[in-house]
Amino acid sequence: MPITAQHVRETLDAYLANHPDEKDSLSVLSEVLGKAGDSIASRTEYRGHVTAGAALLRPDGRVLTIEHRALRKWLLPGGHVEESDATLLDAALRELAEETGISPDQVEPDSGVPLHIDAHPIPANPDKGEDAHQHFDFRYLFRTTADMVELQEEEVTAYSWQFADMLTAEPLRTRVMAAAR
Repeated sequence: MPITAQHVRETLDAYLANHPDEKDSLSVLSEVLGKAGDSIASRTEYRGHVTAGAALLRPDGRVLTIEHRALRKWLLPGGHVEESDATLLDAALRELAEETGISPDQVEPDSGVPLHIDAHPIPANPDKGEDAHQHFDFRYLFRTTADMVELQEEEVTAYSWQFADMLTAEPLRTRVMAAAR
């Protein structure tokens, strides 16, 4: 069953219960969700759509980052949701496994509530026929003792286990650092 607007709303509400100070910064997500309905999970919803990411933390306090081939940026593993994803957490776990080869049985979700939700603009991509739009990235924290990575080379060019303080995006950095303690 694909991800529904109701699931996105419930996940957003649970997140905002933990982080009420972010209500204003995530108001664009609430607005698009109200207008888009269940198409909020479709990558062709150009008002904006949900994506899912994984902050994978080892006991030594390092977090996995990947170099995205197309964007040429170091990011957390993640991406678009698919029809087969029942929840945003499932989508984050699937993307983590696809991009890194780390199987779901080697990771443990820290919580069913995202660690961070990031809203950011995506520029138009005429080569793919995509208009400019918003990504609403639901980032979940996972824990692992694994360190063997097999990259999905179509999308990822490299990986690195970085100490959490090397992450640059706030409040993600602070939250991962707190989880590492």
